Amino acid sequence: MDQFFRSRDGGASPLDSARAVRPAARKARPAIRAENERALLEAAEQVFAEEGFGGATTAAIARRAGVPKANLHYYFVTKDALYRAVVERVLTAWLAAAASFDGSDDPREALAAYIGAKMDLARAMPLASRIWSAEIMRGAPMIQDFLDTTLTDWVAARETSVRRWIAAGKLKPIDAKVLFYMIWATTQQYANAAHEMATLNGGRPLDDAAFERAKRQVIATIVDGVTA
Repeated sequence: MDQFFRSRDGGASPLDSARAVRPAARKARPAIRAENERALLEAAEQVFAEEGFGGATTAAIARRAGVPKANLHYYFVTKDALYRAVVERVLTAWLAAAASFDGSDDPREALAAYIGAKMDLARAMPLASRIWSAEIMRGAPMIQDFLDTTLTDWVAARETSVRRWIAAGKLKPIDAKVLFYMIWATTQQYANAAHEMATLNGGRPLDDAAFERAKRQVIATIVDGVTA
């Protein structure tokens, strides 16, 4: 689980029929486990987002998921482990969103794809984004090891791409970290401040068309501002 937290653990006889069933049963178990873990992670996202880490309890999460508390602890031994799994799920998606940096030599293309993917994730995973932001605001006590390792390495690798684009005259001179801070702040706003945006939109969340317009404007503003 902790892949990002590197510093942390003729006729058939009755016997023949039984043998024939066992492989199918074995195949079913991973699917059942995955479904149970998904339900628990979704319930945990809701409770952690509503109550914060300190206020959330595994009993409340189990109730939200509709399972006995003992079942929750079968998959996630402690609340800490469940919390880190919730955070890891959004981090996996966020890091994967930057695949465009590895597959393109065109900064306009790479940045547009990355920003668009981050916007889509803000809309698809708003609760996880809010949990992440709350964790950072309290000093990242549960995920500092991730910040020190995986995130630091991830940014360093993308800084190489930014420097290459600057040297090729494709990108204006810019500190790569400043660029990423700007992208993260803007895209995650669509998760963290969704209620504020709905209020300013006449009390209604952005519909698909409005969100796509906003995404295009965000992409154009950032990409046009930093590309040469």
